[in-house]
Amino acid sequence: MRTLKSLTIALLAGAAIALPALIVSASAQDKANPATSAAASEGAAFPAVLAGHVVLPAASFVPAPQDAPEALKVSGKFTTADRTRIDGVGSVKGVSVLSEKSAPRETGLSLPFEGQPVQGFSGIVDEGEGRFLVLTDNGFGSKANSPDTMLMAHHLKMDFKAGQIERVSTLFLHDPDKKVRFPIVMEASPTRYLTGSDFDLESIQVAGDSLWFGEEFGPFLIETDLNGKVKQVFETKVDGKVVRSPDHPALTTPSAPDGKVAFSAARSKGFEGMAISPDKTKLYALLEGPLFDAATGGKEKVGEAEVLRIVEFDIAKREWTGRSWKYPLAVAGNAIGDFNMIDDTHALIIERDNLEGTRFKACTDGKAAPTCFDKPAQFKRVYKVAFSPETAGQPVRKVGYIDLLAIKDPNGKAKQGGTEGVLDMPFFTIENVVMVSPTQIVVGNDNNLPYSAGRIPQKNDDNEFVLLDVPELLKAQ
Repeated sequence: MRTLKSLTIALLAGAAIALPALIVSASAQDKANPATSAAASEGAAFPAVLAGHVVLPAASFVPAPQDAPEALKVSGKFTTADRTRIDGVGSVKGVSVLSEKSAPRETGLSLPFEGQPVQGFSGIVDEGEGRFLVLTDNGFGSKANSPDTMLMAHHLKMDFKAGQIERVSTLFLHDPDKKVRFPIVMEASPTRYLTGSDFDLESIQVAGDSLWFGEEFGPFLIETDLNGKVKQVFETKVDGKVVRSPDHPALTTPSAPDGKVAFSAARSKGFEGMAISPDKTKLYALLEGPLFDAATGGKEKVGEAEVLRIVEFDIAKREWTGRSWKYPLAVAGNAIGDFNMIDDTHALIIERDNLEGTRFKACTDGKAAPTCFDKPAQFKRVYKVAFSPETAGQPVRKVGYIDLLAIKDPNGKAKQGGTEGVLDMPFFTIENVVMVSPTQIVVGNDNNLPYSAGRIPQKNDDNEFVLLDVPELLKAQ
């Protein structure tokens, strides 16, 4: 996830609200400085037409494996603000709130859950013929509240013509060979299933007989076999230096009130998207937030734009190459949702704000109420970007984008949401994008179960995937 992953009051009371931005064109000064110009240009806007829409209900669950410890049979037992254990299934209401000034909105689902929630998806791989491998996002939004949620991925089948989606199978990450070098929650169990308190998985790719996962707590790069058994865990290096977040297991709270601890990636700002080269030799892992710049004492920037690092990993050598690129955010405080290559030098990246809610159900007269959206989503885009080995160290070039809040639906393909011939994706987090043909892409949300309600004010968002016709975007140079 996610910049602000679960939308609990405790976690989001201080959330920053990003405002929408107009397309910024390069000034004469920018043109004299290619790096600044690349950071400032957003590229052209292209249309997106809805070609299909499938919906997996929010209340979709899978049982824990038979050999899983009893603690994993019920999930979400530690999600109250003070982490007090709650055993009664369905006794804690899910509530969506984006800031202390927003009206809390019950989402219609309650914790704990019997079994494991299939819930929001944070990574996608196209397996062909309507089959996809998708990654369930980490638990309930933090390391502290997710010790009983299992890390898993699913094989889904989507029939966009019929408007149907089916979960075919599920794999659970586990570490029986003790490749994870720090203690995990299920340390004493034989299978050692991994939980949302061990890792926060946000991206997935397949190369040969391995699955690769980018995660946020380390941030780490994790290699497993095709059944989810851990092979190796890699520390992250940027510019030859190890990058750590405050959730890295090597970091501890200082023993004295005036003590300090050093880390360079903010919480929940580790790897969010991760692309793979078409020849399956390189991974490109993308951080969700800017690194700390010790020289300026602030976030890493190029010109006035905050930038996110893309770092390259050599799969055969099992090491970081030392090459990186910089993704310029259109608006300071925005976050990315997913990242996938479409050819050797071009990729798709989702960039979004920290708002949720459709404008079609906006509150009137600026009044905040639980039955409407007082701060509707403003910025949800899919960008096409260009980069290559020759441009390493520089900002990627934004070729253009589509607006996920203005998807054209002339043929009435929408299964739910939208009006006036337009479907929007007004979700807080949209974390899946992949090209499926030379003219089409699939985009999906992460529904942050049970804390996100952007489609209907008091109903937890479902897992939605849209098939979009975007030929102009995909052929743009």
